[in-house]
Parts: sequence; structure tokens; C-alpha cells
Amino acid sequence: MKLAHPHLASLEPYQPGKPVEELERELGIENAVKLASNENPMGPSPAAVQAMEAAVAGVHRYPDAGLHALRERLAAMHRIAPGELAFGNGSNELIDQICRVFSGHGTSGVHGAPSFVCYGLGLQASGAERIVVPLRAGTHFDVDALLEAIRPDTRLIFIDNPNNPTSTHVPAAALERLLSALPEHLIPVLDEAYVHFVDAPDYRSALELRHLNENLIVLRTFSKAYGLAATRVGYAIAHPSIVADLERVRAPFNVGNVGQAGALAALDDPAHVERYVALNASERTRLSTALAKMGFAVAPSQANFLFVELPDGSDEADVVYEALLRRGVIVRAFGPLPRHLRVTVGLPEENDRLLTALEAVLA
Repeated sequence: MKLAHPHLASLEPYQPGKPVEELERELGIENAVKLASNENPMGPSPAAVQAMEAAVAGVHRYPDAGLHALRERLAAMHRIAPGELAFGNGSNELIDQICRVFSGHGTSGVHGAPSFVCYGLGLQASGAERIVVPLRAGTHFDVDALLEAIRPDTRLIFIDNPNNPTSTHVPAAALERLLSALPEHLIPVLDEAYVHFVDAPDYRSALELRHLNENLIVLRTFSKAYGLAATRVGYAIAHPSIVADLERVRAPFNVGNVGQAGALAALDDPAHVERYVALNASERTRLSTALAKMGFAVAPSQANFLFVELPDGSDEADVVYEALLRRGVIVRAFGPLPRHLRVTVGLPEENDRLLTALEAVLA
């Protein structure tokens, strides 16, 4: 007997990158390298680790449901009012909340393809119709195509900037044109999970463009540059009325005290983030150059990962992915993209391991 809503029947659950422990258990491999989930390979700030260790002593108490200290700290950093912040158990939860609150049956939502899979999952779970807009050349958002896809019943449009999995960005002029042209009944959601890694001169954060669209929601996370993926701390910046609507469905105590403590301490150690961003920029260039010499087509990355198309004549991505697993290297293959892999930029020794394994696999 099927009791779930019929629109959920075709929903495919999110599939995360393969855990190191699972690979080592399945194949008996030791010292596997995970370059699949765009994590910070340096780990979090030592100050954040110390703060989280101290916070563990209080896990028998519920956390501060209002995230007062973190809210005040972020409001000061972004020069906004505390009431313009909403918090989630990772930005994934915020995506789900946004879809539940602002879309549903009888509405539609727009997102790119390929882009972060959770936008489509959130829309479908809410009962909204998904309008999927292919990226230009498979790698870049097409602003004109996005605008043409909008219908009178469209309530949400999701833009991942930089985009996951293609690693590319929307230039500032194009983003400004999009935000200015959107109808009043629609909410643009700009996901800036990878904003710390951008060095393109024509990039502008949507936080600088809020004056162009009162409905704008900007998503940020502590999972990437801050290295706190396991603590699940994300936040949204939006008009207070939008934040108030999101608060109506936010689960009580959705961000734990350990995550709050780690996020606060991480914000107080910007030098750690700067060191990681510098390492990522250097290794991103080195890895891109090496892969290009091997015949890969490498998208121009503005993130902490690379989106690559396999060389002509090579096996499909799933075959290369499996062969890399047997050599203890985990990357990411996507079913709908049979010629592409997404590769996290790791530590120098991890990237060397990847290149050596790829040479063997392609040979």
C-alpha cells in the first residue's frame, strides 16, 4: 500500500559522495583519498575545534534556539539587522524550507541543469513543478533562457553562484540584469556556498545587489571554506518579512550548540580561511593545468573543485570513477553527465595521488 503523496513517487533521494570508510571496508583499501564532496581538506580552524570540544560538555542541554551570539556576529560582519538572518541545519535545510514556504502545488520553480540537485528535490517535494533550464554549453547559466522560462505561476528561481557541479560563475552584469528583470511575485535564491574561492574580476556577491530585488534570498554555509561540514550550519540573508515566514517552519533547535560554537570560533580566525583559500587557488591552477595536459576539458573554476570532461576515446565517467575507486581515490560521477567528473581540489599530496591514478586508468 502506497500512502505517500503521488508526486513523491519519482523523487530520487540525494546521493552523497562515497565515504572513505565505506570504500576501505568494501575493497580492503587503506589510506583512501576523498575528492568527491568539495570539503575543506585542511579541516577547521584549531580554535573552532577547541570551542566545539568545550561545547560538548553542554550537549545534555538544548542549544540556543535563537542563535543569539552567532546571529549578532554575522549581522555585524555583513552589516545587516539580526532580523535579516535565518539559520538552517546546513543550507540544505534552508533550501527545503524555502520550497515549503514559497512554492507548492499549482506553482513552479526554475533551476539550471546541471546545478545543485537539492533545488529540484526541494521543489518536487513541495509539490511544485520543476522548470529545468539547460546551462549554456553545459557549464554556464544562460540569463536570457532563465528569464524566458519564468511563468505566471513561477515562485522561485535558484542560482548557484559559483555553480555546483560546473564550478563556473554568473558575471556581475548578467546577474544584475536578471535580478532587475524578475517579476515581483518571484523570489530569487542565490546560493553562494563557494563564494570564498572566487577570484574572477567580474564576480559580485548578491549581497551587494540586494537593492535590485527586495525578494532576494542569499544562502551561505560554514561547510566549505570554514571546514565545518559535519556540524551542519547554514544561514540565509533576506528581507525581515521573508525571514519571518521561514521562521514559521523552522524546526526547534535545528542548529546544535557544538555547531554554533564552532561557527563563532571560525569567524574569529579569518587567517585560517585565508590560508585555505590561497592553497585552493594554487592547487586549483596546478591541477587544472595537469588535467588539461592529459586531455581533459576543464571548466574555468571559481570554486574548490573542478568540472572536467573526459578525454576523447576514454571510457565513460562511471567506468573511470569505478577504476579510481579501486586505486583508493574517490571523485564524483553524475548519471546524467556520462562524460564528466567533479573533482575536489585537495591537499597537494592528494592531488598528486589523483593524477597518478588517472594516468594509470586512462592508459
